[in-house]
Amino acid sequence: MFLRAVVRRSVTYSKPIIWATRSPKINLNSPHIRTISTFPCNHQSFAMGVFKGQAFVDEVFPYPEALTDEQRELLEGLVDPTEKFFQECNDAAKNDAIEKVDDETMKGLKEMGAFGLQVSENHGGLGLSNTAYSRLVEIVGIHDLGIGITLGAHQSIGFKGILLVGNEEQKRKYLPKLASGENIAAFCLTEPTSGSDAASIRCQAVPSEDGKYWILNGGKLWISNGGIAEIFTVFAKTPVKDKKTGETKEKITSFIVERSFKGVTSGPPEKKMGIKASNTAEVYFDDVKVPAENVLGEVGEGFKVAMNILNNGRFGMAAALSGTMKSLIAKATDFAVNRTQFGDKISQYGAIQEKIARMNVLHYVTESMAYMLSGNMDRGAPEYQIEAAISKVFASESCWWVADECIQIYGGMGYMKDAGLERVMRDLRIFRIFEGTNDILRLFVCLTGMQDAGKHLRELQKSLKNPLGNFGLVLSEAKKRTQRAIGVDPGPSISAYVHPSLSDSSKKLSKCIGEFGASVEGLLIKHGKKIIEEQFKLRRLADATIDLYGMAAVLSRSTRSLTNNFSSSQHEAMMTKFFCDEASRRIRRNLETLNNKMDITNDERMSSIAKAVYSEGGIVHEHPLQL
Repeated sequence: MFLRAVVRRSVTYSKPIIWATRSPKINLNSPHIRTISTFPCNHQSFAMGVFKGQAFVDEVFPYPEALTDEQRELLEGLVDPTEKFFQECNDAAKNDAIEKVDDETMKGLKEMGAFGLQVSENHGGLGLSNTAYSRLVEIVGIHDLGIGITLGAHQSIGFKGILLVGNEEQKRKYLPKLASGENIAAFCLTEPTSGSDAASIRCQAVPSEDGKYWILNGGKLWISNGGIAEIFTVFAKTPVKDKKTGETKEKITSFIVERSFKGVTSGPPEKKMGIKASNTAEVYFDDVKVPAENVLGEVGEGFKVAMNILNNGRFGMAAALSGTMKSLIAKATDFAVNRTQFGDKISQYGAIQEKIARMNVLHYVTESMAYMLSGNMDRGAPEYQIEAAISKVFASESCWWVADECIQIYGGMGYMKDAGLERVMRDLRIFRIFEGTNDILRLFVCLTGMQDAGKHLRELQKSLKNPLGNFGLVLSEAKKRTQRAIGVDPGPSISAYVHPSLSDSSKKLSKCIGEFGASVEGLLIKHGKKIIEEQFKLRRLADATIDLYGMAAVLSRSTRSLTNNFSSSQHEAMMTKFFCDEASRRIRRNLETLNNKMDITNDERMSSIAKAVYSEGGIVHEHPLQL
C-alpha cells in the first residue's frame, strides 16, 4: 500500500520528460480553437497581462494537460494507496486532541515517501511533478489539514530552497534524509518584528575571522515544524561589501542550519486555535557556527531566495484546500438530502440550494485555478507568482466560506464537536494568514502588475516621441483609445479560444480585461509612484484581478470539457456561466468605485474613523446609556 513500493513497481523516468501542452482529444482545427501564437506572449503571465488590458491567452488556453503517459500511470498508482492510508491509518480528531501527528501515522507517512514527493529519485524521493504533487496534497486536504501543514512546511518551503537553488553537494548531503523523513525541515523567516515585512528581520550572521564559518545569532517565531525539525532554512542579515563603492551594507543571506550545530534550540509547542497536530515553536540561534559551504544561494541574495521559495511553495495550497472543500461539500450534501424539517427534506428549500450551488461553484473555480497553475509551472511558465498569490487568496477565503456554510446547513449539530466541522474551521483560519497574509498578497498582486503596466506606459510614451519609427504600436494604441472614447472598446478577443456555448461569458471576460487595463492606466497617470498609498483602491483592483483569473480558469477548463464531451461538461458550463456573470458584475463594481465620488468620500471616512479609534485606543462613540 505504500507509495515507495508503488513507485518501484511503476514506470521510472529513464528518459527526458516532454510536457504535454494540449489534450490529444481537442480538435485544434475546431472553429473555437485557434492557433495560440496569434496573441503575443512575451513570456508573461495572464494575470500580469490584464494590467495592460492584454490577454496572454497561451497561459490559460487550452487548459493544461501537464501529465505525460508515464506520469499519469505513476500518479494513478499513488492516488488509491494515499486515499486508503488516510481512511484507515489516520485519525484527524486524535491528532487534534493530542496536538501532534500520531507516532504510527508519522511512521506510515515516512514509509510512504510522503516527505519527499518532489525530490528526485536520484536523491531518494518520488520525483513528482507539480501537478502530481497537487493531486496528492488534495487528498491530504480532504482528510487532515494538520498533517498537510506538517508535510507542507517540510517540503513546500522547509527544504524547497535546497531544491531550487542548492548546489549539487548540498543536495547530495541533505535531500536523501529529508526525502525519507529521517530529518524534518523547517523554514525560518518570521521574527517578532518581521512578519509580512521580511526585509526587516534582525537575525544576524557575521563571518568568522578565518572565513570558514558564519556566526549566527537571533530567534525566529511561529516556525512550523520548529520543535521537531533537524534541518532549517534560516534567513539572517549579513555584512556585504558593494563591489562598486566598497561600502559595506547589511543584506539578507539564507543558510542551511542543522539542529546538531551547537547553539540551536527550540521552545515548547505553541498553543494554537487550529492545526494543532502541526508542531509550531520558536527557534533560537546562539553563536551558531554555520559552515561557509552551507550558504544557500549567494551571499546577500537571501531575500530573493525567500521570495522564490514562497512563490514556488504557494501553488499546492489551492489544491489542498480544494480537497478540503470537496470533503465539506460531500458532508453538507449528505446532511441536506437526509435532514427533514417542516415536512420536507431541507435540500428542497431554495436557501439550502443556493448554499450548495455556491459551494460547488467556488470549489470548481478553486480546483480550476490549482491545476491550471501547477500545469503551467510544469510546462515551464517563467511567470507564475501573481497566479500563485491569487490562487492562495481565493482558495483560503472560499474554503472558509464553504466551511461556514456547511456548519450553517448542519445547524446546531454542526456546532458540536462530534460533527468534526469545528475542527476543520479552526484549521482553516490560518490559511488566510501564513505564507503571506491575504491583505499583503493583494497588494503584491496589484503592485507587481502595476509595475509592469507602468513600464509598458513609459515605453508607449517614448514611442510617441518617434511616431514614424513606431507606427504600428502608435496606431494600435490610438485605435484602442478611440474605441474607448466612444464606448465600444471590447477588450482583447478571447472568443476564438472558447467553446461557442460559452461565447457570452468569454465576451464578458474580454470586456472586463479592457476596462480593467484602462482603469490601471488611469490610476498610474493620476498617482504615479504614489499609487502605493492608495490602498483602498489597490484592494479593489486586486479583487478584480482575482475574478479575472478565475473567469479565465473556468472558461478554459469548461471549454476542454465541452470539446471532449466529458460527462459533466454541461454541468461545468452552467457553473462557468454563473461564475462569469457574477464575477463580471463584481469587477465592474470594483472599477466604478475607483473614481466614484461617493466611494472616494467613504474611503476617506473609513480612514478618519480608523484614525480616531487609534487615537482613542478603542471605541470612540459613547454608550447609548451614557453610563
